[in-house]
Amino acid sequence: MTESISNKFLYPLGRFLLGLYFLLPGLAKVFLFQENLAIVMEREVPVPSLSLSLVAIAQILFGTTLMFGKFVQLGSLVLAGVTILINLYIHDFWNMADNPDQAHETQNFVKNLGIMAGLLILSKKSN
Repeated sequence: MTESISNKFLYPLGRFLLGLYFLLPGLAKVFLFQENLAIVMEREVPVPSLSLSLVAIAQILFGTTLMFGKFVQLGSLVLAGVTILINLYIHDFWNMADNPDQAHETQNFVKNLGIMAGLLILSKKSN
């Protein structure tokens, strides 16, 4: 019975919340494009406008598919890749010695590792 509850309610809820975690920032990247572009340019992300646009599209598209249980394996893997890139370019705490934001970026980096772990687990779950 516990397995049934987990599969029927907890798995879809977790998948939905994980999808929402990507959908909302993806939408923010669209509606606050210039503000986000400034951050991306400051962090020296290659091809900033294209990179930001692709990340926004991936977050919106695959966040939504996760929420509704479609293309879960593909969406999880794409979003895990996006999370790696965000960690490497945006939350690069190792490049922030003596910067007051270093602890915050370290926290975001580690949080994203947990999110990525959830995505990798989700990519292997058959449902």
